[in-house]
Amino acid sequence: MQAFTNPDIYELDFRDLGTIWEAARIAGVKPGTIRVWESRGKIKRVQLDSRGALYHLPTVKLASEVKSGRPKAA
Repeated sequence: MQAFTNPDIYELDFRDLGTIWEAARIAGVKPGTIRVWESRGKIKRVQLDSRGALYHLPTVKLASEVKSGRPKAA
């Protein structure tokens, strides 16, 4: 599975961060899918001081556009 990395913490625009629910809405999936992607290393959370877990929404959107699975045989 391809991994998608977040920008450096100093390059983040806080308007691009969202909760797991916002990440799921952007990706068109359920929040459980976001958790699976995270556990498999496809995406990573952005951990800020006391805000809890947030996701970089443009990275989540990019990850949602790449479909997993095996390529079709030629």
